[in-house]
Amino acid sequence: MISDKKAAIFDFDGTLADSMYVWSKVDEDFLAQRNIPVTEEYTDKMRGMFFETAAAYTKNTYGLSESVEEIMQIWLDMAHYEYANNVRFKDGAAQYLKLLKNKGYLLGMATSNNPYLLLPCLENNGLDGIFDCICYTSEVGLNKSNPAIYLYTAEKLGVRPENCIVYEDIIEGLESAKSAGMYTVAVYDISNEKYLDRIRNTADKFVKSYNQLLDEYK
Repeated sequence: MISDKKAAIFDFDGTLADSMYVWSKVDEDFLAQRNIPVTEEYTDKMRGMFFETAAAYTKNTYGLSESVEEIMQIWLDMAHYEYANNVRFKDGAAQYLKLLKNKGYLLGMATSNNPYLLLPCLENNGLDGIFDCICYTSEVGLNKSNPAIYLYTAEKLGVRPENCIVYEDIIEGLESAKSAGMYTVAVYDISNEKYLDRIRNTADKFVKSYNQLLDEYK
């Protein structure tokens, strides 16, 4: 149950923020500026690639004059603009965070994002400072298929895993958090539609909207 836990650990992209569109937009805008059409083959190849690998693939595929490092910085700057200006939190998410904070929960974030993109977005949405700690997968060197990031965040909060709730939109994160003994809440995001049955069957609780969670406190 949510009510008997001490800490809430949130993923960021797709869970709190409607931001899953950003990297597709970056790909499209970057190539469009160079008069290169985005193909399904390119999109499929890019999916799941590490950032530097994706930049190298793009450079080599299209014979670009920019270095891999320059391409990565251009992408980051384009994404930064979106996060700092246009990315918004999901309906009810900000209110839910504030409600949990007021009720005495410790709030943590466990994300694969990075401070350059994430922190301006929090500020733009009026939520800078609300989290007791923000932890990045880069700090543990493992992605969310491993529970390390959730355990690390719990440790930073000073709370045992079984006293944590994890809010996630991806199946890998939900499975990992559960394996760490944490209570899991799946938050719907359209980007994970094809995994919906598996997500529903894995999570302890599934919600389409934060308004469902807010209603439980009325």
